[in-house]
Amino acid sequence: MYGWRRFWFRAFGAKIGEGVILRPSVRMTYPWKVRIGDWSWIGDNVELYSLGEISIGDHVVVSQNTYVCTGTHDITSYCFDMIRKPIFIQDEAWIASDVFIAPGITIGFGCVVGARSTVFADLPPESVCAGSPAKVIRWRKANLSP
Repeated sequence: MYGWRRFWFRAFGAKIGEGVILRPSVRMTYPWKVRIGDWSWIGDNVELYSLGEISIGDHVVVSQNTYVCTGTHDITSYCFDMIRKPIFIQDEAWIASDVFIAPGITIGFGCVVGARSTVFADLPPESVCAGSPAKVIRWRKANLSP
């Protein structure tokens, strides 16, 4: 039924690449603000809170229970005005289970984000990051350094 899920999200404006797996409980606030590259996997109970643009690259895994949040409020405003910032998850990244990604974040090429992490700053390519807030704990390739 993945073909039908791709069809329906595309019908509402999402740009979804070839071979994308969208598990049955994936939710998108505004599908027309979501782009998912080829051969990516979006797991169960993933929330794409797309008040701003969300761009997910090719061969990306976003594991179950992850919350990708492009909207927040301006705490300096008495009306708590809405702030929308895009999120970019670059090719070949893996977002493990139950991760929160804040507005305005870029997750670099091939980055791995550990389970239950909170991402409040950009994460570099080819890194393994974890924690709250998430930070680099090692590099995926031995010849890279922090």
